[in-house]
Amino acid sequence: MGLKLFFKEHLSFIIFELIVVLFILSLYWLDGFRNVDTAVYSIVISMILIFSFLAVRFAFRRNFLQRISNLPQTMDDALQKNAKTPEHLQTEAYLQELYRLYQNEVQNLYAKQDRQEKFLNQWIHQMKTPISVLELLLQEEEIDRTSIQEEVDRLKRGIEMVLMNARIEKFEEDMQIDEVRLKEIVTATINDNKRLFITNHVFPVIDIDPEVTVTTDSKWLKFMFTQFITNAVKYTFEPNKKVKIFVEKNESKTVLCVEDEGIGIPKSDLARVTKPFFTGENGRRTGESTGMGLYLAKEICEKLGHRLEIESEVGKGTLVKVIF
Repeated sequence: MGLKLFFKEHLSFIIFELIVVLFILSLYWLDGFRNVDTAVYSIVISMILIFSFLAVRFAFRRNFLQRISNLPQTMDDALQKNAKTPEHLQTEAYLQELYRLYQNEVQNLYAKQDRQEKFLNQWIHQMKTPISVLELLLQEEEIDRTSIQEEVDRLKRGIEMVLMNARIEKFEEDMQIDEVRLKEIVTATINDNKRLFITNHVFPVIDIDPEVTVTTDSKWLKFMFTQFITNAVKYTFEPNKKVKIFVEKNESKTVLCVEDEGIGIPKSDLARVTKPFFTGENGRRTGESTGMGLYLAKEICEKLGHRLEIESEVGKGTLVKVIF
């Protein structure tokens, strides 16, 4: 099989060499040289040289040709290293690199699928709580509309989270960069979550110049900011505390800051709060954390070209910065 493949590969070469020999003999013939024995001798010698060259070439390439002539049963069969010529050594190096890239893509795909599955399982488990509470509230004679609205808001935030998690895989198709006014985004997000502040007796304090603008995607920025204020309120257990939202100017950078007066993040957890599914000590205390909010915020920041920084001290609060 390897010899057949070798012959097919070099058939054009053999024909070309024969044409060259005949062309040279024809030039001698036209020049008046009529010795037939010399012509035959020249053709024979040329053929011997050609086939000797091909025989040596085949000896070097035989193992490689036999390997590619048979379909591999395993990946190890395809990636064996037995080439001898520079061309085939380079081919093997190319295949090795191609396989490495393929493995990376497959592993990334499996990681994404595993992350999506794990997130959905956690999300579904958490959505059972507000649904169960709604069922209990609806069984009472007097319907508490405020409590029902709180649970509906929790469901809305959960649905928004899972939708954004799905969209982030195709972020570039859903991105629209523009100049946006930070105060407008912050105010709109606070208004959308005002019941969250009222219920937990936490008060937002906005100190942003209306003229401050940044280059970003307003929808994704609003989603990020929602995660920050939700965490700020959720982990502020004492009433009448504040969440301060302000902007710092640092040379050519604009920094959006969200500072709360909550329980803070332990130092051991601070470096991992942006990892997927990491809930930490605080998440276990509330039992409501998916561990995906800050992870998605960090992913969005990176895709938009911003930077996310988190500072915290236990018992004093947390400061989240988005650097534009």
